[in-house]
Amino acid sequence: MSGVRGFAQRWVVFAGAIVAWEVLTRLAASPFFPPPTEIATTAVTTWFTGETVSRDVLASLGRIAAGWLIAVVLGVGVGTALGRSRTAMDYAGPVLAFVRAVPPPVLVPVFIVLLGIGAQMQISVIVFGVVWPILLNTVDGVRSVDQVKVDTARSFGISGPQWVLGVVLPAALPKIFAGLRVSLSLALVLMVVSELVGSTNGIGYQLVFRQRQFDLPGMWVGIVLLGVLGYALNTILLAVERRALSWQPTRTAGAGG
Repeated sequence: MSGVRGFAQRWVVFAGAIVAWEVLTRLAASPFFPPPTEIATTAVTTWFTGETVSRDVLASLGRIAAGWLIAVVLGVGVGTALGRSRTAMDYAGPVLAFVRAVPPPVLVPVFIVLLGIGAQMQISVIVFGVVWPILLNTVDGVRSVDQVKVDTARSFGISGPQWVLGVVLPAALPKIFAGLRVSLSLALVLMVVSELVGSTNGIGYQLVFRQRQFDLPGMWVGIVLLGVLGYALNTILLAVERRALSWQPTRTAGAGG
């Protein structure tokens, strides 16, 4: 019963919003704002066919996965190296601050010129845009390792890769995961941006195509689908974070209370 009650509490506002959306759009009868029932019918008949899913939805998910995973490897690797050095950020800090201040969407034309229209360009846009939260959070996490852990590791003679993998990265995981959550939401946004101007398939491409064809219910299906994907990806990452950080005493105590 407690599980059912918790589920109802989490989703009652969402269900009420859907009902209100349905009623208001029916009353307004505007072609620009179709009701949720019409959007759902359009999704079943046009979007969620086998060809559309494989050509557009899976293609977009593949670009997000590839770009985000590459950014994770680069961000954690470079961030760990910069965080362990006492002087590296003094030299690299201004360069990183300048580069990350450049909005990734404005570089889409540059990536098109360099890489052409295709998956390489789209993945490069995602990597460039999402690597910074991961890198900077990793630097901050690596630099904030508890001194007690440092002294304990030294007393046991732990150094080199064992020190990084066994002490530094586990201690920095909370801040690294904070950067991962931010970067994942950015990856979804940049995937759509790159597909709007430089793609022949994908969810972003379908949004523009449906809008130009005045297929407004089909366009709204894409918008709703992006919201569902964002929620699902964030939920999966939160589950991974809880599992990865379950060893922390504070989290265990919080869960028990």
